[in-house]
Amino acid sequence: LEQADFITLHVPFSGGKPILGEEEMAKMKDGAYIVNAARGGTVDEQALLSALASGKLAGAALDVFDLEPSPQEEILNNPKISLTPHTGASTLEAQRNIGLELADKIIAFYGDDK
Repeated sequence: LEQADFITLHVPFSGGKPILGEEEMAKMKDGAYIVNAARGGTVDEQALLSALASGKLAGAALDVFDLEPSPQEEILNNPKISLTPHTGASTLEAQRNIGLELADKIIAFYGDDK
């Protein structure tokens, strides 16, 4: 945390204490950035907003939010936060693979009568 210019999150989150909160952000290098592509709740959004307002952090990129699908207005309108939809798995290849996997599961459930 003390040395990184960018901290990126790509982890599951089952609730509880955020992975990056006020304490962790205080340890981060001044001017660092946070990228959260994990799950809403992994970053304490109030601590993030405070760190951005104070200049501790230079910016953040989020594609997940605490209050999905309706993030808080301070997150939506913050010029230091880049927002994207959490749709990384919505490529044509990913959708095709999901369809094939589902078809395999249906065939396995009902048996292959061919």
